[in-house]
Amino acid sequence: MAVVDVQRSDRRFEVLLDGEVAGFAEFEDDGGRRSFTHTVVDERFQGRGLAGRLIGDALDATRQEGLAVEPHCSYVRTFVLEHPEHLDLVESESRFRFDLPAAD
Repeated sequence: MAVVDVQRSDRRFEVLLDGEVAGFAEFEDDGGRRSFTHTVVDERFQGRGLAGRLIGDALDATRQEGLAVEPHCSYVRTFVLEHPEHLDLVESESRFRFDLPAAD
């Protein structure tokens, strides 16, 4: 079973499979915004839906913390496009910079 864990000291979310780090999403927090900069899943673990699980949980945690999202990472940006329930996390005035729809 995949478990997502927040590693604040490393400024990243990690997805673990059977206790092993299978991938991570790096972020920077600044002024009420969380900028996702890079997402990686080790090739040994690809094709299992772990990246989607990782980003979905990371965005849910970000929502709970009351932070806005800046999806600089292309995977996070694509995830938001494919899961519009997360679009509101990207401030409407910033969406054009990330090629995201203006309306929720």
